[in-house]
Formats: sequence, structure tokens, C-alpha cells
Amino acid sequence: MPTATLDPDVTPEIVAKHGLTPEEFNRIKKILGREPNFTELGIFSVMWSEHCSYKNSRRELKKFPTTGPNILVKAGEENAGVVDIGDGWAVAFKIESHNHPSAIEPFQGAATGVGGIIRDIFTMGARPEFCLNSLRFGPIVKGSGASIGRPPAATEKQIAANRRLFTGVVAGIAHYGNCIGVPTIGGEIYFDESFEGNPLVNVFCLGVLRHEQLARGAARGVGNPVFYVGAETGRDGLAGAAFASRELTEESREDRPAVQVGDPFKEKLLLEACLELLATDAVAGIQDMGAAGLTCSTCETASRGGSGVEIDLAKVPKREPGMSAYEILLSESQERMLIIANRGKENIVREIFAKWDVACAEIGRVTDDGMMRVRNNGSVAAEIPAKPL
Repeated sequence: MPTATLDPDVTPEIVAKHGLTPEEFNRIKKILGREPNFTELGIFSVMWSEHCSYKNSRRELKKFPTTGPNILVKAGEENAGVVDIGDGWAVAFKIESHNHPSAIEPFQGAATGVGGIIRDIFTMGARPEFCLNSLRFGPIVKGSGASIGRPPAATEKQIAANRRLFTGVVAGIAHYGNCIGVPTIGGEIYFDESFEGNPLVNVFCLGVLRHEQLARGAARGVGNPVFYVGAETGRDGLAGAAFASRELTEESREDRPAVQVGDPFKEKLLLEACLELLATDAVAGIQDMGAAGLTCSTCETASRGGSGVEIDLAKVPKREPGMSAYEILLSESQERMLIIANRGKENIVREIFAKWDVACAEIGRVTDDGMMRVRNNGSVAAEIPAKPL
């Protein structure tokens, strides 16, 4: 049972602000057998968002084929799909959108989209080889239909806004890929009025691996230590998954703090450290901290492993002082990973990340009770069954 805190009381207004319906809130209370606290509400908010759960589109996505003789990891099963290409080799690949963040902050929104998709690939044990992209914007020049039903001044203003998005997104994609050393070898761009103010930014990455190098994002082995590695946690990207699931409005520019800030040079070090570690026998599971950050990586690994995970937020490396449990758990600071190590191999983990000058901290352990349990400064900040998340 979580300890009482100074967090705001959970009211119907706060529930609605977190994008949860009254029906969903009642379901949360049934799962917990009690009212959730503010931190737990935030956890459900991001995990049940469209961005993380595909709750609205899952029905349509299930219509696509996901199995076959060469499929090693099917879509939705892990961080990326993996296909056998023969002679013991496989390719891991994935495409992902970063539309909302790019509409608000085009450079960082697109750059972190590249960073996130690259992490998904090397989390599978594959070395990223190249990226592709598929982009959609509103018109950036006056055309035959660009001003229909709109005053000339409004047309000029919209075209200028579309150009800002276009140049920012293209620059962000190029910057991150060039700095981390993963080339963008192709892509497509289309312009249409239907994408004004809401561009589509889809990024694809492919990596190559041997079958025996395949890594999984599952927390297995009761008592195994849980490590946080990578960049320190800050307030950037706070609840970005929930933000990415909302409709864009005129007020969306106020959501700029929900857009993550990337550091491709730090991710390059993280990539090399993770691949070196995966070549040892020290790893039981590994998971990218992408959408929903530490929250998603913790509960997803527990759910996949049929286990529980207990972590202590006091041990999480932080970039800013005074961060609450809510902020630490929902931050989407980039370039971070969760690693479940095999007991007795802790020093291997520490030595490799020290070699690459990447932060590494043991923050918890795998349990057998199926719970995501979060402690902070000696008290329980959240306690939720992992599976329903």
C-alpha cells in the first residue's frame, strides 16, 4: 500500500486532465482495490494512452499478418520485429512515428524520433545499419489550391509555418543520424494541405544480428538486479506518451516541455556499451526507456517475464534536484536503458559502462509477486500489478 504523500488529491478534474475516462478510472480502482494516488494515476495515464497501448487502433492492427516461417519476433511482441534472412543471420527493424512532438518542436521532435527507433533496434541485440523516413507536411510554396477559401495573408502565414516544420524536421533527422553514425539512406516527402499544422514524421531503422545475439526485454530470475544505464533523468519529455496521444490544438504549444531533448553523442556511447554487454553472459533482459520512460520499461519487462519488479527512485541518476516520484517515473529523458542482470554478474555491467563513461546504477530487483513496486525516500510511491498496465 503506497505511503501518503504531498501529491495533489485525485479529483475528477485531474483524472480528465490525464486523459482517462470515468470508465477507465473505475477500472483502475477495481484493479487496485482502492483509489489510486497521484503518481499511480500518472502511471495508468501514460500506459493506457494510445501511444503506449494502441487501445483505439489495436482492433485494426490485429488485421495485419504477424506470423510466418521466417518470423523470429513478431510485431508487438518486443521492441522491434526480427526476421530470419538465412545462414544464421537476422534483421531487426521497426518504423515509428513522432508526429506530435515534431509539430511542437520540429528539430528535437524529429531528432528524438530517430534516437528512439535506433534504441529499439540495438535493444534487440542488433547493430543499427541504416534509417529511412516517410514525411508529410502542408504546402511550402504557393500552388494551385493553396489559397482556396483562405485570405492571402493567412495563406502566407500557413506556408511560413509549414516551412518552419519542414526545415526543422529534416535538420533534426539529419543531425541525430549523422552524430550517432547511422546513415539515412532514403525516404519520401509529400506535401498536402491536410497535413498543415500536424505533420507526419515516420522513421524506420534496420539492424543486423546473429540468431544467438537476439536479446529480450523480459525481467526473469527472481532476485536478479535491475540496472539503470544512460543519461540522467530530467523533467524533459514529462508524460510525453500521454501528450502524443492527444489531439493537437491551438494551445498545444504550451506542451513544449513534453517534447524530449536528445543527445546523439551520448546515445552512441550507450549503443556501444550495450552491444558490448550483450556479448557477455551478464544480461537476463534489456529494455529501452522510450515512451513513458522508467514506468514503461519497468512494467513491460515485468509483464513479459511473468514477474514483478521493485525499484528505488532514490537510486535513479537525476539531472535536476527535487524531482517527485511522478516526475521521475513519467520523464521521457532520452538515451536511457533498463537492464536486468544475472546475479553475480553485477561487476561486468559496472565495468563496461564505466569504460564507455555511461552512468550506471543498480536501482532494484526482480520479484515473484507480479507487482510494479516503486519506493522513494523510504516510502512506497506506487504499487500496481504489472499485467494490467
